[in-house]
Amino acid sequence: MQFYRIHLKGWTASFRYPVFVSGFQPTLPVPPLSTVFGLISAACGSMTTPENLRVGYVFRSAGNAVDLETIYELSAPLTAKSNVCRREFLFEPELFLYLDRQEYARSFQKPCYPLLMGRSSELATVVDIRVVDLEERKGVSLGGTVVPFPTQGVHGPLQALPTHFTDGIPRRAAGTRPFYLLKDFLEYSAALPFDEEMDWGVWVYGT
Repeated sequence: MQFYRIHLKGWTASFRYPVFVSGFQPTLPVPPLSTVFGLISAACGSMTTPENLRVGYVFRSAGNAVDLETIYELSAPLTAKSNVCRREFLFEPELFLYLDRQEYARSFQKPCYPLLMGRSSELATVVDIRVVDLEERKGVSLGGTVVPFPTQGVHGPLQALPTHFTDGIPRRAAGTRPFYLLKDFLEYSAALPFDEEMDWGVWVYGT
């Protein structure tokens, strides 16, 4: 099957745990689907969901660290109180994005909006876009992604995450369900689309 593989890089990335609101801000080890579909929506300039195209991705980074950040808590009438929190981030992130539709892949050549790997300061750059043929293969390495729970033969930390957000105001989480967070690679016995050049399987979402 033919996919368009888009390689993106950044300096830092962070993906917020939905349950943490204040205090220490840890990061998910891999981006949730909502971040991935947000990237695609930013590139093409319109709302994109799992109903629009098939998407797979593999994420990796050089490591993680914790930094101190000043935040401002706003309240009426137009007052602000500063506070300092500890925030975890990922260093030198790389995202390999697999899309099955050319028009969406082409949008990454000239994105409509900035591409982000997390917050507004965490800009991503497109390194390469190429066509790849993924063949179904068993016993491949699977990691750097999220996999829906339950999936036989997959194990790892669990977290309830949305697949995307609505485009209304206020935005609302949609498609929320539990996912395995696969930071590290494991051997997956069932058949998966396989990227021979990168030597890993790709879990594909969408219709």
